[in-house]
Amino acid sequence: MRFTTIFNGTGLLALATMLAAMPAAAQQVAAPAVTDSTGDEIVVTGSRIRRDPLDQPSPVITVDAESIQRTGLSSVADVLQRLPSAAGGLNSKVNNSGNIGNPPDGGGVGAGSAEIDLRYLTAKRTLVLVDGLRFVNGASASGIPSTVDLNTIQVGSIERIEILQSGQSPLYGSDALAGVVNIITKSQQKGLKASAQFGTFRQGDGHTQDYNASYGIQSPRTSVVFGGSYVKQEAVRTRDRSISQFPNPGQTSCTDPVGGCSSATVNGYVQLTGPALTIKTPPILGRPRYDAANPTGPNSDFRLLTAADRFNFSPYNYFLTPSERYGFFVSGKQELTDSINLRVKLNYTKRNSQNQAAFLPLFVGPDAGNGNLLDTISIDATNPFNPFGYTLSAGGAGNPAANYSTVRRRLVEAGQRTYTQHVDTMSATATLDGSFDAMGRKFYWDANAVIGFNDAKQLFTGNINAARLAQALGPVSRCTDACVPFNIFGGAGSVTPAMLAYVAFDERARSSQRLEDYTANISGELFDLPAGAVGIAAGYEHRVQFGRFTPDPLITAGLGADIPAQPARGQFNSDEIYAELRVPLIHDTPLIKSFEVGGAVRHSDYSTSGGNTTYTGNALWKPVTDLLLRGSWAQGFRAPSIGELFGAASRSDAPIDDPCTNVAGSPYRTSPSVRANCTANGVPANGSYQEPNGGQLGVLTGGNTALKPETSRTLLFGAVYAPGWARDSGFASQLSIEGNYYDIKVEDAIAPVDAQLTLSRCAQSGDALSCAAITRTPSGLISRINAQLQNIGGIRTKGVDVTAVYRSPRTSAGIFGLSLNGNVLLKYTETFPAENGFTTTDYRGTTRGFPDQSYPKFKGNAVADWDLGLVRASFTGRYIDSVREGDGSKLDSTFYGDVQLAFSPAWMEHRLAVTIGVNNVFDQDPPACTSCTGPNYDPTTYDVPGQFGYVRLSWGL
Repeated sequence: MRFTTIFNGTGLLALATMLAAMPAAAQQVAAPAVTDSTGDEIVVTGSRIRRDPLDQPSPVITVDAESIQRTGLSSVADVLQRLPSAAGGLNSKVNNSGNIGNPPDGGGVGAGSAEIDLRYLTAKRTLVLVDGLRFVNGASASGIPSTVDLNTIQVGSIERIEILQSGQSPLYGSDALAGVVNIITKSQQKGLKASAQFGTFRQGDGHTQDYNASYGIQSPRTSVVFGGSYVKQEAVRTRDRSISQFPNPGQTSCTDPVGGCSSATVNGYVQLTGPALTIKTPPILGRPRYDAANPTGPNSDFRLLTAADRFNFSPYNYFLTPSERYGFFVSGKQELTDSINLRVKLNYTKRNSQNQAAFLPLFVGPDAGNGNLLDTISIDATNPFNPFGYTLSAGGAGNPAANYSTVRRRLVEAGQRTYTQHVDTMSATATLDGSFDAMGRKFYWDANAVIGFNDAKQLFTGNINAARLAQALGPVSRCTDACVPFNIFGGAGSVTPAMLAYVAFDERARSSQRLEDYTANISGELFDLPAGAVGIAAGYEHRVQFGRFTPDPLITAGLGADIPAQPARGQFNSDEIYAELRVPLIHDTPLIKSFEVGGAVRHSDYSTSGGNTTYTGNALWKPVTDLLLRGSWAQGFRAPSIGELFGAASRSDAPIDDPCTNVAGSPYRTSPSVRANCTANGVPANGSYQEPNGGQLGVLTGGNTALKPETSRTLLFGAVYAPGWARDSGFASQLSIEGNYYDIKVEDAIAPVDAQLTLSRCAQSGDALSCAAITRTPSGLISRINAQLQNIGGIRTKGVDVTAVYRSPRTSAGIFGLSLNGNVLLKYTETFPAENGFTTTDYRGTTRGFPDQSYPKFKGNAVADWDLGLVRASFTGRYIDSVREGDGSKLDSTFYGDVQLAFSPAWMEHRLAVTIGVNNVFDQDPPACTSCTGPNYDPTTYDVPGQFGYVRLSWGL
């Protein structure tokens, strides 16, 4: 493996911290500095001016193709999410559909897609480029995301990935607040390269097939590379891992005091205006009359609900979601003249993926909290399965007063809820580039056009048509033609196929995104100063983006029993110009081997949010040849995305607790002021309210056309030490140590106010803004929490990145290498507006729970490798520091170890290689987490439980 860093940096001070915290280890690596075919300096991510990659102003780590193969992973996102500077994001371990609904970010579930999030600032603040150009955003038929789906980038097409770990909006425009991920694809290759890999977990599940092939043709003036890939990842189910057998870690039964099992029981549950009741089996088929004041009397088939009746939904989810991806790519270069080139690239990917949830929890009644027709259904006395002899009224205009709260039934007859996505993504680029001489100088230019689309379809099975259900539960005289009276009070199996056929439907949704991006750039040297040439770059960009989300018409009409949604669409166009300058000031003087300053400016004009100008400045100082010091200051800018502006309101079911519930240990019982504030918010003063939903409350989030752009300020200081004596003495072929300190401040950050914080503010202090965002039913139940996107106070994060690389000279025993990479998180806070000022929450050293995200104080990776030529071996260690949940529970520090061994015979000129590897060789389980929305652990930070082994056969140099 090759691990070199494209130096830029901040602070040797963190090296001691990194080494002391080992056993960290890692997969991220960096390729050697790259030059063009003539050996000239080139453009590297972090600067538009051609320069030596070792002397550029921003911290960049490069992951080459060999390093990707060393991970044994089949997704670019999974590789990048192992970077210590990465925070997580969507991946194949996240199974949100039907479990928590649409995340409160305006972008939809994104089921089956994968993202990269740098600095914990969320994926929407990390810009993803492909070959330095924009790539179309992904979608999964659940919203309009503002992020690129990395699963649409085929691993076999990648030459290297450059990760700029600093915001650079002045150079790259909107979205680059946290950093830039630039995926460089293959442009030259000779002959065939191919690989076939099969992997599986030791438990016998999660089988993964990964096939890649590419072929390159080269002639003096023409170069063509084309290839394809196929990846099939099978599921890992929660029922097959001990950590996820019940809703809480360590739970063995729904009767355990910790609770967590669902009140949507298999046999059904009805809550009248009096006691809470549940149906006994066998189901009631007649219409015996019961005393309404005591339906659990001696002749009744009803009894009070117990914990044993609750439903354990945990074994019915995915730990690892199944996915199938295939596609092809073509890259061609034609020299039109000695100084002009035409380059074209095409990438197409098809993704078939699936998410899964337990059987539909059907909630009917005024306290059901669906926000649609299901909340208004009355169950008529003439329904042949109504055992009460009177109508269960939901109240409302023209109806008797409500006399029941909810009827709940786990609809096992309809099978598990499944969400199947079919996604097509295509991106085509055309580039003219070349050079010309002017004023005795050489200038380089390029003009680019990008056209991309992403189309997604999703099929959801297991939903219910609320209008038909209302008819099937209403007066029997109106249940005519195809209508079949519905038995909502019977036990499991009482819903017949005929009943189900009438009320069930397959939900179909679609989404699409379009991108047109046109850019032109020029760079070169203006004139010479005593210390060197003054470099300049400038350019123009015109971009058009369009997005649309079209839910099923029945969902649009409010007639579904799952997460509601409304259609949304929007577009924007932008025009941007930028310029970058590099000025060398001092060269070859005492204590100043070189000193230069630079900067950039960019003006952006968006049709949706107006104009914005950002600036950056930097300084690079080499006291001696082997030591580089640098610092930079940069402004950032992110325009609101289409989903954030135009996305319709949609619900997420947050696994949070209502502080107003009257149960043992709740704030309602322990604090008189909380009781008073809850009563003022609509909780019955008699103390009758107890939260029935098992800790899931509906949060309504939607777009906001009044949003302003986000802005940021980034400070960066760093140092790189690469001693020449180590190479000259034969101690190392490569030795470098780098440290980077960063301080990022985001203002007017676009986000909803945290729902749990809203509840706490209202209950604890009676905050008027927070209480106004909470809507309760007459019984006190929360029907929704309004969390519309807004420009909140801000986000602040500080930290230190450290990198150390050693590589030995070639010896008779081979080449030995060691690379270390770590991140020390010094601060991460979010500030929200309150009635009288702002509230700041510190997340450093904690796990968030909803949405899942952990903020360890330290993450580190290390790779030790040995290359004998015939045999190559490596050990990768990954360390994640401990974090704490909101209740103070500790998630212990976690260490993962990965091993790989490759055999490449010399008699085949090392073209053929056989590789075997095991990820998580020590069989380390993720730390159990009670507050996490994932299956009792944080899937954005930790691995799926179990050892994953793989074998790969590859061909080609």
